[in-house]
Amino acid sequence: AIIDVENIHRRLRQAPADRSLRDTVAVVLEASLEVRSAVVYATVIVMLLFVPVLFLPGLAGELFRPLALGYGLAVLASMAVALTLTPTLALLLLPRHLGDEREPPLARWLRAGYERWLERTMAHPRAVVGASVIAVLLSAGALGTLDEGLLPHFAENDFLMHWIGRPGTSLSAMARSASLARDELLQIPGVRNFGAHIGRAEVADEVVGPNFAELWISVDPEADLDATLHEVQRVVDGYPGVYRDVQTYLQERIREVLSGGSGAIVIRVFGPDLETLEREGRTLAAEIEAIDGVGHASPPSAVVVPQIEIVPRLDRCAALGVDPARVRQRAALLVSGQRVGTIVRGQQPIDVVVWSRPELRGDVAALRDLRIDLDATRTIRLGDVADVRIDEMANTISHQDGSRKVDVTVTLADGADLGAVSRAIDERLASHGFPAGFHAESLGEHRAREASQRTLLTVGAFSLFGVFLVLLADFRSFRMAGLVMVSLPLALIGGVVVTALGGGVVSLGTLVGLVTVLGIAARNGILLIAHYRHLEEKEGMPFGPALIVRGASERLSPILMTALCTGLALVPLVAGGSAAGHEIEHPMAVVILGGLVSSTLLNLFAMPIVVWRSRR
Repeated sequence: AIIDVENIHRRLRQAPADRSLRDTVAVVLEASLEVRSAVVYATVIVMLLFVPVLFLPGLAGELFRPLALGYGLAVLASMAVALTLTPTLALLLLPRHLGDEREPPLARWLRAGYERWLERTMAHPRAVVGASVIAVLLSAGALGTLDEGLLPHFAENDFLMHWIGRPGTSLSAMARSASLARDELLQIPGVRNFGAHIGRAEVADEVVGPNFAELWISVDPEADLDATLHEVQRVVDGYPGVYRDVQTYLQERIREVLSGGSGAIVIRVFGPDLETLEREGRTLAAEIEAIDGVGHASPPSAVVVPQIEIVPRLDRCAALGVDPARVRQRAALLVSGQRVGTIVRGQQPIDVVVWSRPELRGDVAALRDLRIDLDATRTIRLGDVADVRIDEMANTISHQDGSRKVDVTVTLADGADLGAVSRAIDERLASHGFPAGFHAESLGEHRAREASQRTLLTVGAFSLFGVFLVLLADFRSFRMAGLVMVSLPLALIGGVVVTALGGGVVSLGTLVGLVTVLGIAARNGILLIAHYRHLEEKEGMPFGPALIVRGASERLSPILMTALCTGLALVPLVAGGSAAGHEIEHPMAVVILGGLVSSTLLNLFAMPIVVWRSRR
């Protein structure tokens, strides 16, 4: 709309002052048609550049897909308004008679200064091109050195702590430990409330034992968050023998979805033998903890505990004509119990369970003497058809896809680069010699980011090819379309610079911001080149430095106005910082704001020189 109104306004100033209403309508229509095709092509390019975001997998897709859809619909609505409503309103609201004196003094001053600077840069095209290439290479190198992260740190006031004792720890011991932690945590200034749950409910979605607890604390929004968290960490570190971590609720939920664990990285070891799995897990934990940037690597925590094992003796069962499956079923009923129904008392459902007497279940000799019924008339002593013994077994055995597994949970040290640590762990896993039938996988935030990055690069390659085809359809020149494609990376320099200055973490929000900058730069480039064509083909101006300078100066106002309007719209997000609720939008807005500076310089100085040199 800004581009359309500015072009109509400029054409009305240039038209004769004594024109009729019919002539005014013709001027408005011609001015609108002049930029119409460029607006349509530019909109298609912006839509193509956001297509990769629609294909992001997993959590990243759930977060950014609505953003891409919303942006795409807004761009389409903007184009529809610019092509239909804007010319009509311009005809009705803009003055019919405009002279050169109506051009704002600031616009005349900016245009005069810009023309002088553009003429100077055009006198040294090789220097401009060389400096641009060097700037792009330096930015690409700097981008490769920045830290990587899937999502930013969320500024929440609600925190969750996993509080995990050794397997076999009783419920009362965990409750006592959690109560002690509660008393200390509530004494910290800034902690306003505390909650906890231990073990699992009967129909809970997590399979955990009584040694597993989650502690919840809320921090007062007015308190110093960093200082409060430092004190919280100091308190929980004072409980040796308990695995604990402090993280926001969103961070914990995201990690659970990505890796099934609470650490930033989870090493999952698969294999058929539990003892070997435990040994490999402990070895890997020791190796990984020595890597720079790793705060702690927690080895598998399964504990061997004495358990009663009942194994049917197949030879005795065959000699006595007893079905071994029947023996297993009846033994399980007597030792473990079986729910056979439900009764209701006072609207409270109560399970009916068939079970042996408590004093028998823990006595091996008594279990051997238990008689199990084979049919309606026969019973037999359990010890006559099965071995009943006490054996040491793991208290928990986890499976995935039919294979046994153990997890090594890795937490990062403060300020560590997730990408660098993950790559170092991958190298360690590749060099680790696993026994036959055993292997390990690295899961977590970095794996999700790599999957998203692969999708962006793969689908992005097709999108860029589509952009090239759109440019080719508009310019009808392979050379011009190729030069514009090569020039577009210049627009990203500002985004890379502000990312490096703002903490140096490249998240998916940063990448989406860079894609947005590419779309803005491509749109302005198309409009600039379309205006050059108009001057040459419609107004008969010969191609040369004068045409380049005039076309660029006449596009100065719309380029600056679109950049300024976009920048002003982003100022609240940038000024608000990474406050709660703006953690994703803030880095994206910062990147777009920095990219607006470099893309504006690209369109005002580099693009005119590229067009001029391509036609010489």
